[in-house]
Amino acid sequence: MPGIIAKKVEMTRLLKNDAFIPVTLCKFPETKVIQIKTLQIDGYEAIVLQSNFGKQEFIKEVPMDGVFASLNVGDAITLDMLDGVEIVSLQGVSKGKGFAGVMKRHNFAGGPKSHGSKFHRSIGSIGTRKPRRTKPGQKMHGHMGTDTITLKKVPLELVNKELGIIAVRGPVPGARNSIVVFNF
Repeated sequence: MPGIIAKKVEMTRLLKNDAFIPVTLCKFPETKVIQIKTLQIDGYEAIVLQSNFGKQEFIKEVPMDGVFASLNVGDAITLDMLDGVEIVSLQGVSKGKGFAGVMKRHNFAGGPKSHGSKFHRSIGSIGTRKPRRTKPGQKMHGHMGTDTITLKKVPLELVNKELGIIAVRGPVPGARNSIVVFNF
C-alpha cells in the first residue's frame, strides 16, 4: 500500500541487544489530505496528500485503500499509521555522479598500463563490422547516477512521533535532504 513522503536527514547508529545497528533517519513533515478523487468524477479512487517541508511543498496521490480509506479533506496524516508496521519498502533518487567513463561506470578493466600502450582507460571494441551501427544496450561512457532506486523489506527500527522521525535499517538512496517515499 503506498504511503508517506519523508526527507532523508542523516545516518547514525542505534544500540540494540549490545550491537550497533546502522540506521537512516528520515523526517516526516506536516501532511494533510487536500483532495479525494472518486470513481464517479475522476474514474478512479485516490487521495491527494500535501507535504510541507518549510518552503518546499510536495503533492502525492495515493490509492484509497487500507488506512487512507477513512480520511476526509483537511485531515492530517500522522505517524500513528505506522503502529504495528515492522517492514517497509522505500523509494528514492540516487546521488548524481555526472559524466563517467566505462571503467568507473561499468567496472571495465582497461588495458595495460606499461609504456607504449595506447589503451589505458578507453572502451575498446564495441562490436563487429556488421551491422554498421552501435547495438542498443552497449555499455559505454555516459551519465551516472540519479536513478530511481526501490528498496524492499527494509526493517523499521524506530518511530519517534513527537519529533516526526522515522529510522530504517541501513542506507537509503539519495543525498541528505532528498525526498524518500515510504510504502507499507
